Order: sequence, then structure tokens, then C-alpha cells
Amino acid sequence: MELELERELQKHFRFSTFRTGQKEIIQDVLNGNDVLGILPTGSGKSICYQLPAIMMDGLTIVVSPLISLMMDQVKEMKANHFKKVIAINSFMNFEERREIYRNIHTYKLLFISPELLSQDFIIHLLQRVKVSLFVIDEAHCISQWGYEFRPDYLKLNSIIEKLGNPPTLALSGTATPEVQADIMTSLNKPEMIKHIYPMDKPNIAFCIEEVENDQEKNDMIIQLLKKYNIPTLIYFSSRLTAESFTRFLSEKLQGRRVGFYHAGMEPMDRVMIQQQFMNNQLDIVCCTSAFGMGINKGNIRLIIHYHIPLQLESFIQEVGRAGRDGKSSVSLLLFSKSDMLLPNHLIKSELPDAKDLSNVFGYLRDLTLQDMDLPKDDVQIQNLFNLNETQWRFLRYQLEKHHLIHDNKIMDYNKTWEDIYQSIFHVINSRVKLKISKLTEIIKWIHEDRCLRDTLYQGFQPTHSGAEFQCCSNCGFTWSEWTPEQQEIESNLGLNWENKLKKLLLLDI
Repeated sequence: MELELERELQKHFRFSTFRTGQKEIIQDVLNGNDVLGILPTGSGKSICYQLPAIMMDGLTIVVSPLISLMMDQVKEMKANHFKKVIAINSFMNFEERREIYRNIHTYKLLFISPELLSQDFIIHLLQRVKVSLFVIDEAHCISQWGYEFRPDYLKLNSIIEKLGNPPTLALSGTATPEVQADIMTSLNKPEMIKHIYPMDKPNIAFCIEEVENDQEKNDMIIQLLKKYNIPTLIYFSSRLTAESFTRFLSEKLQGRRVGFYHAGMEPMDRVMIQQQFMNNQLDIVCCTSAFGMGINKGNIRLIIHYHIPLQLESFIQEVGRAGRDGKSSVSLLLFSKSDMLLPNHLIKSELPDAKDLSNVFGYLRDLTLQDMDLPKDDVQIQNLFNLNETQWRFLRYQLEKHHLIHDNKIMDYNKTWEDIYQSIFHVINSRVKLKISKLTEIIKWIHEDRCLRDTLYQGFQPTHSGAEFQCCSNCGFTWSEWTPEQQEIESNLGLNWENKLKKLLLLDI
């Protein structure tokens, strides 16, 4: 089996050896086992299901949270001459989707979002084919204690059952032992074989700088980016700040190509920014936590956090996008005392509060008395209740879980309204408390006097690798000793497409 796996890897992906953890996970998957795999960001998690999909009969379903991530994976596999792969997404028109549905039996690998997969029509369609493997990418999204919790992931357990309980592979780059247990519980698969590998990146140096205000942050970033022309991500907690800082950088750094990315943008605009960065058409992206999942770009050198991340898990995930090629890279976190206001606000706005909950229950009571259903359009419901998309998705899941609504109809129920209200409020309260404790944890880390690398990973794994280059700002990190390879600044901004093509082809212009 081992020699066969190596041959298949070389044949389809042109790699001579597996990376850490890949072979072990693939062997268990091919043996029909349920597997939970935690591999560090950039370690090649996709091979763990792409190779089995090629080798197994039937269809491999990959639940993925981002359209851009699905599109990249499909493009990558087709470039490797594997054509039986498709992604169903909201960008497709009716005819494109109908063609996929008609030929679903001809594919070996299907990427789909949890929201689309939960539709009855899709489930009935997939019940007509042999599903050999069910993959959950970014599986931490399942856990209500995970940093990117998405309620639609909690429906996957029932979907797996409806598809005949195929072997299940859950993958993530960052998951505490508590989140790992929650994933297995939510999937109702307590016997999953666990392959947990260290998530530390020894080629990344950690630097924390405490400043007085945003002006000092701005000055420091400009100074660094004038010195280092390298692929850079700058993370913000505010969408507006990400946009305004993009304009600021564009004015201050002539010749640099800067873009912004956040969840409030149109889907096609988000995909365009991600593709431009991947294809080296953007040097710097100012973004929120919505950016980066599945980014397979090896030469990101600098990750800057303009605002405090809400928890260490998301920080490790975002930092892990740097230095995938193993070369020296740096994480810079900027901190000022005034930064504390924003994360507290974000925590409280993630889920509905007691007032929101009372308004929703009051409205549902009124609809019951009038024998009416909820509006069918989710955006209309969000506006009606003055909730954001995340708040309503969470609340919809909870109301469906307690059998109070189904397909926008208010159902007969066994519990009293007060019992359901208190149950949902308890979940909200528990998650807010957890979020606050996670924020306290990262604030403590920021003020740590000991080695930042040691204390960052201690809650996730018993040991970690030593630094390959410089370690951290508590261990003597200096910018003067960091000399990453520089990019050329684009000077021919006025070239038309014909001259740009000649320039790429090294022809005289």
C-alpha cells in the first residue's frame, strides 16, 4: 500500500514524498475509517482528500466555507489533469447548475458550501450516487467554541446520515482539545481516529509593539513597508478601517499595489482580490479575518495585526499564512490600550442579545396568533429584526433545533416558549463568556515577558520547534537583521496590455 501511495502521489501531483501527517491520514481514509486531522496551516491538507478521491470509486464531497477556496482547488486539480472535479456555488447560473446536476454521476470530487448542501434538492440528488468520502474542510467551523463558528456546519451530522454514513474526514489547521472534542460530538462520531500534528511554524518570528495611538501604528507600518517590498497581509477588526487604510497606503507608497478585502464586499469582488493577490498582481491586502482561509501562496513574508485578534486560535491561523515556503517571515502585532474597545464590541455583536431575542420571540408570537409564516427572504428577516447575517443564521439554527420553525413556518412545539427562550439565551451567554475569556487570554499573551513562541503554543500542544531564524521580540528580535528577498516595484504603471505582455515575454518594447 505504501509504495502504491507514493506512486499515485508522484503520478497525480508530481511530489516524490508526503508531508508530515498526509500519508497516515490517507491510509486511514482508504481503510474506511472516520478521521479527524489537525495539520498546521500550509501543510497540504487538501492532498489528504484529493488523492483518496482519485483512488476511490464513487464521489468525494468536500464541504468548504469559501467560494474562492473552492474555485482555487478546482483550478489546481484541473491543472493537474484531473477533470472530474466541480464546485457548486452561488455564482453559477441556472443552466450551469442544471448541467452539473444532470451529470453528477460523472464526477469524483465535488466542492460545496454547507448552506447549499443543506438544501433538500441537493441531498436528494446526492442520494442517487455513491458517496465514498465526506470531507469537512476547516472543521473548526463546526464547534460552537471554535473561532469561526458557522451554524450551518452543525447540520452536517444529519446530512452524513442521509447520505448513508460514508467515511468522514474532518480537517482543520487550528483546534484546541476542547474544539476537537466538540467536532467529534457534533458529528456524532466519538470513535474518529485522531491525527493531531504540531501547528507551530519555526520560520516565523513574533514581534509585538506597544504604541500610544493609531498614528504611531500608521507611521510604523509606512516605515516598514518602505523598507520591505514583500507580499504582506494587514489584518483589521474593522471593515471601514481596512478600506480607509488601503487608500492611505496607496497615497504613501507610490508604485505598490494595495487592495482591501472583507465580508461586506460583493462575492465577485472578494474573489477578484484573492485571485489578484495569489497571482502577484497585488502586493499588500488590508483585510479582516474573512481573508486568508485556503490561501496557497508560499511567499507571504509579513503579517501585520493592526487590531488585537479576538483569540489566539485565529491569530495562529492568520499568522500561519506567512512563510509557507519555509523562508524567514515575521508576524507583527501592534497594540495600544485604546484597542480594547473594539474587540469587546465585536464579541457582543456576534450573536443576538437579550433585547434582540425578546423582539424575535414577540414577533413569532404575533405571527402565530395571525396564523402567518416568516418572510421567505432572509435579508428581509434580518432587516425586520435589525440583525446581521451571522446573528440571524445562529438564531435560525436554534429555532429549528427546538422545532419552533421549519422552512419559515412556525411549528407545533413540545416545550413552552419560555423554556426555548431560556435555552437559547443560555447558549448565547455561554459563548459570550467564552469569547471574553479568549480575549483575556490573548491580552495576557501580549503582555508576556517570557518567550512569545513558548507561551503562544502552550495551550495547544505539549512542545514546539525552536526558531529557525529570529525568535520573537522578547528574545531579541531586530528588524535590522531581517533581510527577506525584495520584490521589484512596478514602475511601468502606464503600460498598455500589449506592452505588458511583451514585458512578460522579455521582448523589446
